[in-house]
Amino acid sequence: MSNDSSQSPPDRRGLIAFAWLWVGAPLAYGLYELVQKATQLFTG
Repeated sequence: MSNDSSQSPPDRRGLIAFAWLWVGAPLAYGLYELVQKATQLFTG
């Protein structure tokens, strides 16, 4: 990994942010569903 890659152009940062959202949104939704189901399970 080279040091010059730390100065990435803005469009690449946007792409990385989009990729994080693309992965993070379903993950967050899945975690939310898990918490909802676990709450129902433990509270009855």
